[in-house]
Amino acid sequence: MQKLRITVLDLVTKGPTRRLFNRIMNANLASIMPQAIAVWCEELGHDVRFVCYTGFEDLSAELLHETDVLFVGAFTRSAQTAYAISNLHRRSGAVTVLGGPHARCYPQDAAKYFDYVLGFTDKPLVEDLLRDRAPQRPVGLQLSAKRQPAALPSLRERWKFVEPTIAKSPFFKMVPMVGSLGCPYTCSFCIDSTVPYQPMSFDQIRDDLRFLLRKVKRPRVAWHDPNFGVRFDDYLSVIEEAVPSRRMRFVAESSLSLLSEAHVKRLERNGFDALLPGVESWYDLGNKSKTGAAVGEAKVRQVAEHVNMILRHVPYVQTNFVLGLDSDRGAEPFELTKRFTDLAPGAYPAFSLLTAYGQAAPLNLELQRAGRVLPFPFFFLDSNHAMNVRPLNYTWPEFYEHAVDLTRYALSGARVRRRFLANRGISTRFLNGVRAVTSGRAKWQAKIGRLLAKDIPIRRFIEGESRELPKFYENRVRESLGPLWEALPVGALMHDQNAYLKSQGEMPAKPRSKLRRPQAAE
Repeated sequence: MQKLRITVLDLVTKGPTRRLFNRIMNANLASIMPQAIAVWCEELGHDVRFVCYTGFEDLSAELLHETDVLFVGAFTRSAQTAYAISNLHRRSGAVTVLGGPHARCYPQDAAKYFDYVLGFTDKPLVEDLLRDRAPQRPVGLQLSAKRQPAALPSLRERWKFVEPTIAKSPFFKMVPMVGSLGCPYTCSFCIDSTVPYQPMSFDQIRDDLRFLLRKVKRPRVAWHDPNFGVRFDDYLSVIEEAVPSRRMRFVAESSLSLLSEAHVKRLERNGFDALLPGVESWYDLGNKSKTGAAVGEAKVRQVAEHVNMILRHVPYVQTNFVLGLDSDRGAEPFELTKRFTDLAPGAYPAFSLLTAYGQAAPLNLELQRAGRVLPFPFFFLDSNHAMNVRPLNYTWPEFYEHAVDLTRYALSGARVRRRFLANRGISTRFLNGVRAVTSGRAKWQAKIGRLLAKDIPIRRFIEGESRELPKFYENRVRESLGPLWEALPVGALMHDQNAYLKSQGEMPAKPRSKLRRPQAAE
């Protein structure tokens, strides 16, 4: 095979940023698969250049080098950035390849702007692609392995790409590792819900941990598992065998159902200092939160008690909620979440707006059939800047009023002070404080709520009555992309939000508005 010049780009974020929290954390959000792709390409004999974009680099300068094949890993929020970069490289004669969550969620759209769009990816698939590497125009080729790879490159093999990435973080440096792929739960809104759970090699995990101890003094590992610890005893036994007591710290996302007090105490003994359990809803998902049939106020009390137990052993806990689920109705779910923040003041509450990411989850087909999915540009699909699902039990003004009120409550000065006093350790207090005061979520969502009342184009767009993108949103994307705006391909700002449904041979229902016209417009 001809020796190729390959660039692998991990788009951690979608554009330049100066937010302090992003400076601290973005480099720690680097993905494992772009590093794996880089390792596989080198093993196949190619010259590889790896770039992790965190929002603080000069992206134009980073991508000046000549490239035969460009691999881009991107979340949906970075899709427009990825499309513009692909366009520039295709003009220069490169073949471009997209992988990552956006490629899995929106393959039909991504194929318009990349030569290859990858689903599940393993080394044989990469080898076949590079052997052929023929440009695919005007529509790219969608490729996927039959399943997730059985093994990924070791940390030793990835280290030459990991080390310069974590060096970009000034304070917290987290090394990405993964103990399993897929998920044992079946949450209908989750991208991993249809991917079979698959533990990785325990021997490799043991070797990776031992290797890291030789490279970094008291390192911190971020486990990328959707739910760490499903095979709890197996994982902790490996950690205990490989890592001397308190020589390494760990961050993991897990479900409350796995975090019994006995398990949490064992995690504490082994250096776990941050856990991110999902609560999601006060009415559903009792199996994931270990609350059984308890709902509403009873579930709040039970979850708060559980989280407070965790906080007695683990200093940093982030609880994850989804706003706008169909099980929500009226003010109660928002008031219950306020109640939770009062009962568990040490936990940082993270709120995500319900978002249908293309064909990521089974629920999305139902939402598209009902005509409830909106064509928001991918740029805004980050769980914060737009909710692309029309709520079932709220008008838009009602929903935004509740969401803004809850966010302001949770991030108010009084709650920040209570969280500060309830937290243990300088790092936890500092990180939670910076995160709360620099969030900007409530301000943005309040602005959208005000625009709904007076801006007719925004009102019609968000109601699904018009596909014409309001200038307010277009200008926001233009400002963020900067020079890359001129490279954005024609038509790449918008997408067919029902492409998944249409690929199944169906058409969506016509949306029915829940809102009256604003008085000012009449």
